[in-house]
Amino acid sequence: MQKRQLGKSGLEVSALGLGCMRMSFGDTPTDKQEMIDLLHKAVDRGITFFDTAEVYGPFTNEELVGEALEPFKEEVIIATKFGFKHDGDKGPAPGTGLDSRPEQIRRVAEASLKRLRVEAIDLFYQHRPDPDVPIEDVAGAVKDLIREGKVKHFGLSESPADLIRRAHAVQPVTALQSEYSIWWTAIEENDVLATCEELGIGLVPYSPLGRGYLTGKVDENTTYHSSDIRSRNPRFTPEAIKANRVVIELLKRIAADKNGTPAQIALAWLLAQKTWVVPIPGTRKLHRLDENIGAVDIELTSDDLSEIKNAMANITVVGDRY
Repeated sequence: MQKRQLGKSGLEVSALGLGCMRMSFGDTPTDKQEMIDLLHKAVDRGITFFDTAEVYGPFTNEELVGEALEPFKEEVIIATKFGFKHDGDKGPAPGTGLDSRPEQIRRVAEASLKRLRVEAIDLFYQHRPDPDVPIEDVAGAVKDLIREGKVKHFGLSESPADLIRRAHAVQPVTALQSEYSIWWTAIEENDVLATCEELGIGLVPYSPLGRGYLTGKVDENTTYHSSDIRSRNPRFTPEAIKANRVVIELLKRIAADKNGTPAQIALAWLLAQKTWVVPIPGTRKLHRLDENIGAVDIELTSDDLSEIKNAMANITVVGDRY
């Protein structure tokens, strides 16, 4: 597995990471031991970068990742996140509101350290910007945790360019996690990508395969269980799935020339954007993990990239991302 550095931070990770959310959250239930086995196989295949969050579950995803990766904790990088309000003992949940107060950040850090079974959190992201807490206070709180040895690197997620700059001035930001894919390129237009390049911040694209759509395995007859977040996603209505097939046809055309798959082309496209881009596709299946890893060895030429850019400029993707 090739390695990459997240910006100028010196944090080296596998060129492809693994998003762990769906292993215990946002999808149909899974067998815990099967997911532990999959995480072990990911390590065996050279994956060193794993993504989780307190809110996934809540708590269960961090617990899963912590248990599975404990034997490898000197070899891997685990990223987790803070930023949601808590509802008593039930913990945080999407929709309960944001909370990035310094005292809350510290509380989350202490709890995450125990669940992840580590002495320090490798990469600690603010999950979403909190309009009620100045970003300088957020960065300052993480800076204190770094000084105490409880956190190694500071990250942001879905933050606009101005907040990235303000946070970075207090505590250098190692990585920005943001949705980025061949069919969602907003960060190219809103100064976020340029800001990351200027400041030397690594980019960690989540949903690099469009929540599975860009694999080419979804059609208008595909249905999702109510526990699957795609059952409520505007891009996964039968009408949107059918309308967006033009994107899959483009990926298939490039894949045919590269002896690859649509998913591999979608990931290879991201890897070709910048040397400090590290996608984190999620999966719960070994054959998908192996397929995703195969993208690292696919090289897209400048002509390939131009063809994709020109084609996507003439495609209107149907359906909001959320």
